[in-house]
Amino acid sequence: MDLMEKITSLAKRRGFIFPGSEIYGGIQGFWDYGPLGVELKNNIKHEWWRTMVYNRNDVVGIDASIIMNPEVWKASGHLDSFTDPLVECKVCHQRVRADNKEAIEEHKESHKDEIIEWTESKLFNLMTEVFLGVTEPKQKAYLRGEITQGVFVNFQNIVYSTRIKIPFGIAQIGKAFRNEITPGNFTFRSREFEQMELEYFIKPEEKEVERVFEYWKEQRMNWYVGLGIKKVNLRFREHAVSEKAHYARKAEDIEYKSSFGWKEFEGVHYRGDWDLSRHKLIYKDPKTGEEYTPWVIETSGGVDRSLLFFLIDAYSEDKDRKILKLHPKLSPYKLAVFPLLANNKKLVEKARKIFAELRRNFYVAWDDRGNIGKRYFSQDEIGTPWCVTIDFQTLDDNTVTVRDRDTTRQERVSVDNLENYFHNKLVG
Repeated sequence: MDLMEKITSLAKRRGFIFPGSEIYGGIQGFWDYGPLGVELKNNIKHEWWRTMVYNRNDVVGIDASIIMNPEVWKASGHLDSFTDPLVECKVCHQRVRADNKEAIEEHKESHKDEIIEWTESKLFNLMTEVFLGVTEPKQKAYLRGEITQGVFVNFQNIVYSTRIKIPFGIAQIGKAFRNEITPGNFTFRSREFEQMELEYFIKPEEKEVERVFEYWKEQRMNWYVGLGIKKVNLRFREHAVSEKAHYARKAEDIEYKSSFGWKEFEGVHYRGDWDLSRHKLIYKDPKTGEEYTPWVIETSGGVDRSLLFFLIDAYSEDKDRKILKLHPKLSPYKLAVFPLLANNKKLVEKARKIFAELRRNFYVAWDDRGNIGKRYFSQDEIGTPWCVTIDFQTLDDNTVTVRDRDTTRQERVSVDNLENYFHNKLVG
């Protein structure tokens, strides 16, 4: 079993990720996040928001609507330029991305000995259409193909309501939809996904572009490394001219070295004044009265892709146990509490009391199934950093055993000091 098969199996078995509407055969490119998956996903988003908004004085947040006036997408260029090249199999008429060699080879293999012929490559728009209203003709609109435009169309509202001054950023996390023709590699390429983006506005000066661009490259790389992804598995790759999106003057991707190749999961883009100028929006300096169209440096990361790569990078095996060495800030459960014996009333009562106290400030698992060794291994597999065991010594001196997931080292900690102990561990 290769690594991706192990991750896919673990994700379903332990409640991280399920195929969407699986009981009806599923639907390609859509995934549901289970009890542990939604916690991991929320923790990633929380850490991103804390870093990008709460810890900065020059960034504010927004949550824009998924469906906007279709004129937004016409002005932004997405209706004309948001496309992928496709070829169609003349045997079964299935369409495949012309630039996806892996998908083309897989399709050839599915036909075994048949001779495959392909149509000429044609451009296919990725925008997903929706129809609004209860009477015909219904109004055609689109599920947003990126969350970015919600920031730009609210640019003036944000400036007027917050009085924030350039340079500044607007952050957003939200769902986007793309009519991907060949979803694949688990959640890597999906039709519904979540983005976390920052649009950072600067004065239209060339000297600022390179400085701000390099600054955000460093910030974003450090964020992933700081949350546990091994630096050796990360790199920047600059887009070739032919790869650039219609809005991009410059673009570099953070890529992860996965089992299916180096794959992008966050981009840093210099968008220039493409978006604001298309929407005919300007900025007026409150001190000088100068009016201009700001330039934009964007950081755009995929929540789902980040989650997938955090899982892959954290996965390891040690003798009989599987371990998710997730950073404690990302781990679904921060702690697990065990009574040494599930049938001892005093131990269970003491453990329940400690569990109730700790869960006021931490997301805590309770586990009293099987022997203590199996409980440890079970928590290791879902990434719980620390396990707290209430044993007979606890009843005598009010201390518990705290076991570390990664090292398996154990130490005695006073019950009265547990909250501070774990708070310091998480902050550190």
